[in-house]
Amino acid sequence: MRTDRVRAAERERVAQQTLPPGAYDFYAAGSGEEVSADEAASAWRTYRLLPRILRDVSHVDTSVELLGASLASPVLAAPSAFHLMAHPEGEVATAKGVAEAGSLMIVSSRGTRRIEDVAAAIGLAPWWYQVYVLRDRDHTVRQVERAVAAGAQALVLTVDAPYVAVKPRVRLPLPLPADDELAWSVGLDGRTADREQDPSLGPDAIAWLRRVSGLPVLVKGVLRADDARACVDAGAAGLVVSNHGGRQLDRTVSTARALPAVADAVGEAVPILVDGGIHTGTDVLTALALGARAVLVGRPVLWALAAGGADGVRELFDGYRAELTEAMALAGAPAVADLDRGLVADEVGVAGPGRPASPRPVREAGG
Repeated sequence: MRTDRVRAAERERVAQQTLPPGAYDFYAAGSGEEVSADEAASAWRTYRLLPRILRDVSHVDTSVELLGASLASPVLAAPSAFHLMAHPEGEVATAKGVAEAGSLMIVSSRGTRRIEDVAAAIGLAPWWYQVYVLRDRDHTVRQVERAVAAGAQALVLTVDAPYVAVKPRVRLPLPLPADDELAWSVGLDGRTADREQDPSLGPDAIAWLRRVSGLPVLVKGVLRADDARACVDAGAAGLVVSNHGGRQLDRTVSTARALPAVADAVGEAVPILVDGGIHTGTDVLTALALGARAVLVGRPVLWALAAGGADGVRELFDGYRAELTEAMALAGAPAVADLDRGLVADEVGVAGPGRPASPRPVREAGG
């Protein structure tokens, strides 16, 4: 029987063969030496679990409620840029697959299909909109207003990219269609200065976006406990523990390592989500046991989109749900609410006093 990781690797191989030149490297690349990108997936495997026995797991329920959204499982589609490089329908195909699986898509502000078209493909399913606060605040407002009008139910403010880090593997120009509206909206038309992220951004941006949109604002890019508390104090409706898929500051701590401290700092004040290298149902279970309410997957969605379009994306999310169902049953947890820190027995291969460091892991795609 094939393991979940074998299936994930096969999907990535098909995507790499399908994608146009340059697209795979853009999606897969990390910044710097790609240390953080390399460690994303292997970090989840350093945890060990302590399953409970003699629990009634004849029925396992993976459903969750998240900021008013009812979802089939706690696995969401992370915001990622430029889906048209992966499939002719771009984000529209992604949206169809995610909605059909009963999940939630966070639509990227670096998208390559009109927000209105993506929203139409989602239909009545919930979705959120990811936003950068740009130097041109008026452009940010226009993006947010379009998302609100199209039906977004929350905003996800990405805060870990005051500047875009250099990714040595990425070569420009990207294989994107020549579309004037697209180029203008995402800053690919040569007028880049006012489309860059605002490096002076502070916590007050959370309340500002709430006023502009009338929507709850989650903050994505949190790795520290003190930053987590500050974001909640500033009005964040949720937090996403993320190191941007290893695409910003290289050698940042893995999200698997950062999550417990953030969860301890915030408690039940707001929902915590996490991304980065989550490839299997057991990874999902581990993240939820460590304090996350849900997880986001990024690169796996792009590989599924390139390999199979909307059907491939739907199958990916159905697969995560099936794997999580099995993992929960074997762990003695019939509902997501039963996943807690008591299921995490230990960590292995983590450097520390009296413990040798793990060898550098083999590269796996994270998201």
